[in-house]
Amino acid sequence: MEIRGSLPPEPAALVARQQSYEGVWRFTAPAVDASVPQARHAVRDLLRRQGVPAHEDLVQGLLLIVSELVTNAVRHAALLSPQVAVEVAIGAEWIRVSVEDNHPYRPKALEADYAQTGGRGLLLVREITEEAGGVCDVEQTANGGKIVWSALPLAPLPGITSPRRAP
Repeated sequence: MEIRGSLPPEPAALVARQQSYEGVWRFTAPAVDASVPQARHAVRDLLRRQGVPAHEDLVQGLLLIVSELVTNAVRHAALLSPQVAVEVAIGAEWIRVSVEDNHPYRPKALEADYAQTGGRGLLLVREITEEAGGVCDVEQTANGGKIVWSALPLAPLPGITSPRRAP
C-alpha cells in the first residue's frame, strides 16, 4: 500500500475518560481459506459484544477490509507464515484492524485493471479507508514479517462519505 500515516493523537480529555468498548484484542488463525470468514465474523462479533458505537456502513467497510487483508495473508504468505494474527484496537474515536504474517514481502495496491479478476484487494482497502477519512499502511515486524493495517474514525468526519457497503 502506498498510503502512509498514523492515527491522529487523541485529546488528553478523551484518553482520560476511556469508554467501556475501548481495548485491544488479538487472535491467530491458520493461513487457510476458512480463516477469512472466521476472522470477519470474529471481528463483527467483537464489535457487537463491546457495544462499539459504529455506524453500520462503517462496520461493513471494516469487515470488508478484514476479509481482504486476511485473504491476502492466506494467499500470499502461507508458505512462510502458517498462522496469521488479526488485531482489533478500538479507541474513543478510531478502530484499527491489522493483519500480521511472517512473510517479508511488502504488498502494493495495484491500479484498477478491470480485465483482471483479482489482485485489487489492497486497492479496495485503500479506497474504503480513504472514503471513511482513515489511514492505512504496511509496517515491517522485528522478525522480518509485516503488519498491514487500516484505521477508521468511529464518527464520520465532516465532508467524508461513508465506506461502501460490503456485497
